[in-house]
Amino acid sequence: MYEETVHIDRLDHAVSLFGSYDENVRLLERTFRVSIVTRSSEIKVTGEEGNVKKAVRAIHSMLAVIRRGDTLSDQSVRYCISLVEDDMEGQWENTADECICITSKGKPVKPKTIGQRNYVSAIASHSITFGVGPAGTGKTYLAVAMAVAAFRRGEVERIILTRPAVEAGEKLGFLPGDLQSKIDPYLRPLYDALFDMLGAESYQRYLERGTIEVAPLAYMRGRTLDDSFIILDEAQNTSREQMKMFLTRLGFRSKMVINGDVTQIDLPDGKKSGLSQVIRILSNIEDIAIVKFDGRDVVRHKLVQDIIKAYEKNEKNEKNETQRNNKRSNP
Repeated sequence: MYEETVHIDRLDHAVSLFGSYDENVRLLERTFRVSIVTRSSEIKVTGEEGNVKKAVRAIHSMLAVIRRGDTLSDQSVRYCISLVEDDMEGQWENTADECICITSKGKPVKPKTIGQRNYVSAIASHSITFGVGPAGTGKTYLAVAMAVAAFRRGEVERIILTRPAVEAGEKLGFLPGDLQSKIDPYLRPLYDALFDMLGAESYQRYLERGTIEVAPLAYMRGRTLDDSFIILDEAQNTSREQMKMFLTRLGFRSKMVINGDVTQIDLPDGKKSGLSQVIRILSNIEDIAIVKFDGRDVVRHKLVQDIIKAYEKNEKNEKNETQRNNKRSNP
C-alpha cells in the first residue's frame, strides 16, 4: 500500500476542505478508491499509488479554490475531481482571481470553470463572441455580468438584451395584456440576470432612461447599434436570416455576445438553426471568438451534468448506429 500526507497550514481551510460531516473526504474516497484519515490539519491518503496521487492532486486543487476565497461547494469539488481525471487541474489552479463585477447584493461574480474563464476572456478581447454549450454553463449570466461591468466602466452607453420569441416545444396560445406582457415570458431569464446584477430599482431606472433595453429579436431589424453591449440569448432558435440580420446590426465601439445550445433547438420541423450555420461560416474570421462549453462547465445540480452526459452518450450511439446501417445498405 502507498501513502501520502498533505499538511494544511490553516485550520479554517481544513474545515472547508473536509466539508460537512467530512462529506468531501468521503467523496474523494469513493471516487479514487483510497482511504483517507484526517487529523486536525493533516490528511493521510492510503491506497494504490496511482489512485493516491490523483486524490492528493484533487485535494491540492480544492485547497487552491479555498485560498482564492471561493466557497468549496459540491459542484466545485466535483469539478476539481473531473479536472484531475483529465489531467487539467493545473490550468484552473493557476487562474488569476478575476472578479467580473459585484451584484446588487454585494456578491462577486467570477468564472467557476475553465470553460467560463475562456468565455469571459474571449468576450473581453473580441468584438463578437459565440458561447455554445449545454444549459447551466452560465452563458447568459456571465454575459450579462460582462455587460454590466462594461456599462459601469463607461465603455458602452447601452445594454441591449434580446432573444427570439420561440416556444420550447409547446404552444402558449394568445397571451393576455399589452405587447410587453406578451413578450415578457420569453425574456424572463434576461430580466432575472439583470435584477441580480443591478437590483430591481436600478434596473427600472435604467430601463426608463433607455440605457437598458430588453426586447425580442424582431425589434433589432433596421437598427445600427453603436456604443452598445448586445447579447442574443437562445440563439439556436434563430433562423439563418435572423442570425444574419442580427450580426449586421453591430455598430462602432460595440460588443456582441451570442449564446445558444444547438442540442435544444425549438424551431419548427425542417427549419435550420442560424446558430448551427454561423459557427461554421464565421469560425476563421478575426475578432470573432467561438467558445464551446461541455458538461464539465455545468454549474447547476450534479444531476444536470449527468443528464447532459446521458443525452450526449445516447446521441453518439444513435449516430454510430446510423453510420453502421448506412454501411450495410451501401456495401
